[in-house]
Amino acid sequence: MNRILEKLNTDKKLLSIYFTAGYVNLNDTASIIESLEESGVDMIEIGLPFSDPLADGVVIQNSSTIALQNGMTTDLLFKQLEKIREKVKIPLLIMGYFNPILQYGVEKFCSKCAEIGIDGLIIPDLPIEVYKENYESIFDEFNLLNVFLITPQTIENRIRLIDKVSKSFIYMVSSASVTGTKDTFDDEQINYFERIKSMNLKSPQIIGFGISNKETFEISTEYAKGAIIGSAFIKHLSDENSGSIEEFIRSIR
Repeated sequence: MNRILEKLNTDKKLLSIYFTAGYVNLNDTASIIESLEESGVDMIEIGLPFSDPLADGVVIQNSSTIALQNGMTTDLLFKQLEKIREKVKIPLLIMGYFNPILQYGVEKFCSKCAEIGIDGLIIPDLPIEVYKENYESIFDEFNLLNVFLITPQTIENRIRLIDKVSKSFIYMVSSASVTGTKDTFDDEQINYFERIKSMNLKSPQIIGFGISNKETFEISTEYAKGAIIGSAFIKHLSDENSGSIEEFIRSIR
């Protein structure tokens, strides 16, 4: 069974961490992944840096810029992860925009992912219709789960379609904004969480965007299977005085 599905089948509320490959330093990728697993994280989303990350706020945009300036490329990321499965057992996903994947070659990209032990992809700008028509068979061939996103503006019929097509969790974007940290959620967001929960979808949901601390993690997981922290963790990596990765994870749960 795919490692993501194994994790989703547990009773635990899941903590997934996103970080940008090649940030802070070019060759930090594998060591960050190992430290996150040692700290008790359930899943890791490895960000493939892109020059025009439209859905990302200033923190992740800046990390992508620095990673690219450091020399991060798709080929280098695969090289950095060649032996990652000798040490790391938890699910690993690559999150990125479709353009670099298309340029690399979708089948070649998926083949490399399978070769190094990637479990799934999150591609925010790949429409579900295009995925179904052109790429689903490739993902299936390499046992890669494609994770779709919904937002507060996603209409019910489309949410139902995404739920039907999804073979993994649904990435539930918490607000109609770019990535970033927030200290809490407003009433509108809570109403959205309650609405999605009441739909009784077959696919578990994991909430992302704006999860930054213990409070937002715990609120999110009242309504969903888990939560994703990205910007707050990247801020932690960039601050030399912020303590260890283990201390950061311990502050969340």
